[in-house]
Amino acid sequence: MTDTNTASGLHKQAAGDHEAAAKHHYKAAESHDQNKVSDAKGNSKSAMESSTTAHKHSTEACGMSAK
Repeated sequence: MTDTNTASGLHKQAAGDHEAAAKHHYKAAESHDQNKVSDAKGNSKSAMESSTTAHKHSTEACGMSAK
């Protein structure tokens, strides 16, 4: 049986992580649009880190819900 409070918390964490990654992706895109390559690199790195964390939490959340 799934602990619904834990599963809910994991899904909320994953959603927040995905939102953070999206913000970094948008900032990277804006930097590219403004031809600010250095800023785009930094935002891309942040997006990658956030995306990796989001994927990890998504996998945990969905795995818990599937039990």
